[in-house]
Amino acid sequence: MCAERIQRILTAIMLGIALMFLAQGAAGNALFLKIGVALQVFIMLMMLVWAFTNFCPSLWFFTKVFGPCDWNKDSSNE
Repeated sequence: MCAERIQRILTAIMLGIALMFLAQGAAGNALFLKIGVALQVFIMLMMLVWAFTNFCPSLWFFTKVFGPCDWNKDSSNE
């Protein structure tokens, strides 16, 4: 695994968790609704920081730990 892939997988997981909390909140649990909205706002803010500054804290961390992806490498040899 490489940093960009892990970051995309983590973003998808976080969006899924936020959706789960929002669905539970729509079913009547106000606390879950607040948690879901807070997670969604956090994800949106992080994506805006990434868009405006070209710096993503999670991608920076994962690059340090796992290394960047080599997209030119043939994926059939993995």
